[in-house]
Amino acid sequence: MRRRRKTKILATLGPSSNTPERIRALFEAGADAFRINMSHTSHAGLADFHRIVRGLEEDVGRPIGILVDLQGPKIRLGELAGGVREVHKGDKVHLVRRMTADNPSDIPIPHAEVFAALQPGEALLIDDGKVRLRIESVTKESAEAVVETDGVLKDKKGVNLPDTVLPIPAMTPKDRSDLDAALHLGVDWIALSFVQRPDDVAELKKAVGSRAACLTKIEKPRAIEWLSEILDLSDALMVARGDLGVELPVQEVPGKQKYITRMARKAGKPVVVATQMLESMITAPVPTRAEVTDVANAVFDGADAVMLSAESAAGQFPVEAVSMMDSIAMTVEGDPLYLSIINSQRNAPEATTADAIMAAVHEVTNTIHARAIVCWTKSGSTALRASRERSDAPIIALTPTLEVSRRLSLAWGLHCIYTEDAQDLDDMVDRAARFAFLAGFAKPGERIVVTAGVPLRTPGATNMLRVAFVGPQKERANSE
Repeated sequence: MRRRRKTKILATLGPSSNTPERIRALFEAGADAFRINMSHTSHAGLADFHRIVRGLEEDVGRPIGILVDLQGPKIRLGELAGGVREVHKGDKVHLVRRMTADNPSDIPIPHAEVFAALQPGEALLIDDGKVRLRIESVTKESAEAVVETDGVLKDKKGVNLPDTVLPIPAMTPKDRSDLDAALHLGVDWIALSFVQRPDDVAELKKAVGSRAACLTKIEKPRAIEWLSEILDLSDALMVARGDLGVELPVQEVPGKQKYITRMARKAGKPVVVATQMLESMITAPVPTRAEVTDVANAVFDGADAVMLSAESAAGQFPVEAVSMMDSIAMTVEGDPLYLSIINSQRNAPEATTADAIMAAVHEVTNTIHARAIVCWTKSGSTALRASRERSDAPIIALTPTLEVSRRLSLAWGLHCIYTEDAQDLDDMVDRAARFAFLAGFAKPGERIVVTAGVPLRTPGATNMLRVAFVGPQKERANSE
């Protein structure tokens, strides 16, 4: 099944999409990979989703990526006296390190690390920022704060600390248990939540090893400050605009989204834009015009993938939401301005053989109007370099490693095919043309550009460019 767009769609699975029939419908509507949110999924549910997606993958003959999203450390209020408390701007409040508050004037936060890290002048946000406090003084057991916004406090609501680096590990015991379950099943991507510093990503990478790729969710201001170092350690990034929009002024989020997207593109690593993209389609069959524009802007920015959360996991119109996202992406990619905008964002190649080859592939493809770029890739690095160039021509990624083909399902423009390795250079070119023909990317007599690393089976050694003709019905290629 060939997609008619290059931007990928990541759809979250949940109660509205938990049957083989519904998951197949999501794939046929346009989903390229599936996200499983461990905040709402048991290990048994994870295993069921994994089984269904792998069965679908076998049926359709296309690699499908599975991303498991770890919950991460959640800071929440304890139990208030009476369960509810109304606060007003200017009120003085008393925060206590307890699970419950017997005194109606106390606000319980049962997390010692919060009081250990808080400093006077820092902000503390409650319930997705609906209530904002400013810390005036703090001890190991309590803190005094002033209320900056009117609101209502309720038991167990979430707490955000945008100005504070918390001395807590990136993964909780629950996360480690979920990670073990996910890696045992053989999922393709692990997403890490609430990253504050590069060490958080290093901790995940150490735990995962080579068993999966690691995606870092950028949802805290501190992570943006460390973005370059975090990006070096990550295999991909996600612009997680939910918590990012709580901890930053909402008007700053669009600029940060563009900055994160461009940094990831420059590094040649996939970047996913997520959260509230088609939020109204949780309950409505069509999105708002603003939501359509939001998705379109992410596509114009060259994001590798756009993500659906509750829209596909718990909404009333999950298949319609995927179909709408597919339609928006295809329409934008066909817009007369699209290529000029994408090309204006291209980065100069670094002084490496691999980058020079891929820049040449881009230029040759455009000059001769080649019908497709075919990348032979063992580790995925050749295909990712081709994806970074954002060529107008389709990119076929041929790999002998099934796990790599699944991981590449998040990368812009890649049509991934799992196949046995080439025997030699002639076989590589011959079969590249054959796959381009069989997949409908090129007709007999048309040209393709083939790139790979030589000697064969050398990961990361992109150093070869060949132009080939697709032969007549023999499905052979004569190298120019």
